[in-house]
Amino acid sequence: MAEATDDVTDNGGRKYDPEASHSFPDEKLNEILPTLLDDPEVNTYLKAQNVNAVTRKGYNDHGEKHIEIVRNRALRLYDLLKAGGVEFNGASEQGLNEEDEAVIVALAATIHDIGHVVHRDDHAYYSIPLAADLLDRFLPRFYDTSEVVRMKAEVLHAILCHHTEEDPLTTEAGVIRVADALDMERGRSRIPYEKGGRGINTLSSQAIDNVTLEPGDSKAVLVEIEMVNAAGVYQVDNLLKAKLHKSGLEDHVRIVAVNTKADDQLVERIEL
Repeated sequence: MAEATDDVTDNGGRKYDPEASHSFPDEKLNEILPTLLDDPEVNTYLKAQNVNAVTRKGYNDHGEKHIEIVRNRALRLYDLLKAGGVEFNGASEQGLNEEDEAVIVALAATIHDIGHVVHRDDHAYYSIPLAADLLDRFLPRFYDTSEVVRMKAEVLHAILCHHTEEDPLTTEAGVIRVADALDMERGRSRIPYEKGGRGINTLSSQAIDNVTLEPGDSKAVLVEIEMVNAAGVYQVDNLLKAKLHKSGLEDHVRIVAVNTKADDQLVERIEL
């Protein structure tokens, strides 16, 4: 296991660096991740899943960029929680190794939204059979049959529970649920906004300037959110709060959102 160092805080969690020191065993993740990122089927899903979400429904991004952000923030969140001594139960209760926790997080973050190729509505449920087929092909490269079944079970559980209708039963699944909501900065809503979309999801995303994840003082993780107007409250108080609720991470994650515009002090600060 690599020791946790200041490297864990150097970029706010914007990009996972396999060369950095981490607070978890990272060798297995660093072996698997390049193959996952180069997989043609995975990459095609990430492109195709944006057609229903953005092109046809006019929603915020659910494609390649969203997935990249969610995966990086999920791994950052996982890293900080491990550094803070938070226990993870998904891999361990399946008899898997600690090194498999990060792999579960990375896989689930990468393919959690592929059900969008069927329909935006109820996409979490459509993601399950599609992800199951993909995992049946992908996982045997790195695991034996028993491990494949158990890894598949944990990844599918995390995928399903990114949806707020299902309560996460593992810490790994809680990480995916919260990380999904942490992609809230204005770039996510660029396409629908430029096309004239003025729905609350688009306008509230436009109001979020920056999101960083750092080690906390009172809790393992401090999420800091910079808003440029009060519309950002919807992203924080409705969407992120709903994902944090029943995620299993409520006692470990502190969220502070600050309005940085001096001329718009309708909402100055929110803390969850």
